[in-house]
Amino acid sequence: MKVIKKKPPRVFKVGIKNNISILDCARIYLRQNEQVTFMTKGGREYDVTAKEWGFYATPSLNSRLKKQGFKTALVKNTQGRYFVMLAEKDKRKEFAEYLKTEKMKISGWLDE
Repeated sequence: MKVIKKKPPRVFKVGIKNNISILDCARIYLRQNEQVTFMTKGGREYDVTAKEWGFYATPSLNSRLKKQGFKTALVKNTQGRYFVMLAEKDKRKEFAEYLKTEKMKISGWLDE
């Protein structure tokens, strides 16, 4: 694995009102069968694993992510673009508020 930190991070604006700042902090290069685990403040885990053919972009939706306390949604924005989003089970209110603000709709829960 190779990690290249961006100092300073690249900052760009997103959102329907272009009012959300994203900080692009690093590039991570994984070799085949290497994995990176991302952690929330509360200790929940999210893994990405490199494979010869691409990536396992998420752990199993209806098992490992559920056990980690995530709900997995397929979400559509106003431009017709789809996103897979993971909402912490105890932060569904904040997730719903974000979707409302950004005028996004849940197309379906992928973990049910």
